[in-house]
Amino acid sequence: MTKPSLPELLHAAVTAVGGTERPGQVTMAEAVAEAIDDGSHLLVQAGTGTGKSLGYLVPALAHGERVVVATATLALQRQLVERDLPRTVDALHPLLRRRPEFAMLKGRSNYLCLHRLHEGVPQDEEEGLFDQFEAAAPTSKLGQDLLRLRDWSDETETGDRDNLTPGVSDRAWAQVSVSSRECLGATKCAYGAECFAEMARERAKLAEVVVTNHALLAIDAIEGAPVLPQHEVLIVDEAHELVSRVTGVATGELTPGQVNRAVRRAAKLVNEKAADQLQTAAEGFERLMELALPGRLEEIPEDLGYALMALRDACRTVISAIGATRDKSVQDEDAVRKQALASVETVHDVSERITNGSEWDVVWYERHDRFGASLRVAPMSVSGLLREKLFADRSVVLTSATLKLGGDFNGVGASLGLAPEGTEGDDLPQWKGVDVGSPFDYPKQGILYVAKHLSRPARDGDRADMLDELTELIQAAGGRTLGLFSSMRAAQLAAEELRSRIPEFPILLQGEETLGELIKNFAADPRTCLFGTLSLWQGVDVPGPSCQLVVMDKIPFPRPDDPLMSARQKAVEDAGGNGFMAVAATHAALLMAQGAGRLVRASGDRGVVAVLDQRLATARYGSYLKASLPDFWYTTDRNQVRRSLAAIDAAAQKAEAQAGDE
Repeated sequence: MTKPSLPELLHAAVTAVGGTERPGQVTMAEAVAEAIDDGSHLLVQAGTGTGKSLGYLVPALAHGERVVVATATLALQRQLVERDLPRTVDALHPLLRRRPEFAMLKGRSNYLCLHRLHEGVPQDEEEGLFDQFEAAAPTSKLGQDLLRLRDWSDETETGDRDNLTPGVSDRAWAQVSVSSRECLGATKCAYGAECFAEMARERAKLAEVVVTNHALLAIDAIEGAPVLPQHEVLIVDEAHELVSRVTGVATGELTPGQVNRAVRRAAKLVNEKAADQLQTAAEGFERLMELALPGRLEEIPEDLGYALMALRDACRTVISAIGATRDKSVQDEDAVRKQALASVETVHDVSERITNGSEWDVVWYERHDRFGASLRVAPMSVSGLLREKLFADRSVVLTSATLKLGGDFNGVGASLGLAPEGTEGDDLPQWKGVDVGSPFDYPKQGILYVAKHLSRPARDGDRADMLDELTELIQAAGGRTLGLFSSMRAAQLAAEELRSRIPEFPILLQGEETLGELIKNFAADPRTCLFGTLSLWQGVDVPGPSCQLVVMDKIPFPRPDDPLMSARQKAVEDAGGNGFMAVAATHAALLMAQGAGRLVRASGDRGVVAVLDQRLATARYGSYLKASLPDFWYTTDRNQVRRSLAAIDAAAQKAEAQAGDE
């Protein structure tokens, strides 16, 4: 039988999911197939509506080797496993003459732990375990969540938290899950044969396509102990998020609460001398954390250095003591010991990392009103790690709607450890970038408006003229506004002010409800506006008339006092580069591209992206930022924009009235 062609396979898959073939999708599939065949690396920018998941799944399935697909969001993981993969596999089966298996794999703490569920949870204050179901009042939210989890454990086939609907609180889930460090191991656990996490790993070993998340991909790369099955192809979707997610996994944290928890967990398992040493070190650390001032610590203060070394040494002593002593009076000693070890080892590893003082790490102190003081350490850059671990021994495809910043892929490429496209070198991963465009006609569907007449925004300053402009824009649009703010404080101030100015337009504010509930309510009522910060820039998908105006209060540069970003910027400058453009402008361009992408989500969408920051029109870097955005029709004419918004609103109201009559 003749081997089916890629166009045949793609056509069958698109038909199966009820989609429409698009030129960009075909171009993407061909580029992915070529990269897989020759073992090279590819960056693909595929605009909203391209159908990029089929653009990579079809050539990957056709190739026949194992592929890992890593995504940033739960929504896309679900879409792949529950919709795209089942339909694509069914559609390709007659053509490929085989039915590829697929599986989802996540970190261990995402799966219900049967040992915790049946044997109880190690407690800090007393020896042994306690029954969390008896301890929680059945009328409390925690008690109700735990009872639901116990009932669910008898029904679920996967034990995957994300398959539990409605969900439960983090506090409740922590009672029935373990981290990889806390796990007893399948061979030592009485429930190892039934373990949900182990079953997920076994399914992944047998699957041709394994869907996972960026965090597990990072753990697989950083920790050296493979958690993903061996694979020949890696596809990273939502790739604009990868560097941030890898940085998060590679970041360590120490808090007084965390250290004290380690002390309590270890106290019953070690001799009195070791316990006292750790207790004394913890008290010294806590005293210093109360005195410290927020900010980056380019050099560790001497007294904090001594406290961290004392903490490190005490943890080392306790780790040895836990391994050398057994106490049969402790109920389910192995589980209690494992949790104590996990806590103490984490404190040891972070305190040792900070005291070692690597020039590639950034250390800073921060104080949070709710969570208290913390000491954090993060890598200056993850580019070297990614170059070494991500691009070796496999073909890598990275895709997103926003990878091309300032007109090329080199900015994102550099953050991934890639040399400029086309650079030759034996130790340099070879790659190419492809922009397959978008099915949308951006110049006809959207306007990019820059409010050039507004005063230049000052940090945390009063922006009365911006609020006036925002009020007028919302009135012209008839509501229908997604407000993207550079800080939560700015979003709150704007919401409070506009609720009193234009009460006829309901203003929803991030944090007042769950994000899912806010988006649902925003989509349901076109007169409603939704204001918020970072997660709204990237996480809102509301096609249709409910979102016809996207407003950015100002260019989202990192805060000047952001320890990690400012350290990265300085490192680029010290190496002779332009730190502002390489770090701050790239960060802003990526967020603005994501934010502007909230406007046009379907072929019938119309609207305006309004940037209430004159610098986009007047500053030298403005052209770089504009080149990172969709190719909307551009204007600084405020009157033209108001007329356009009013016309779009009138058309939407007419369509809504006609739909109501029908």
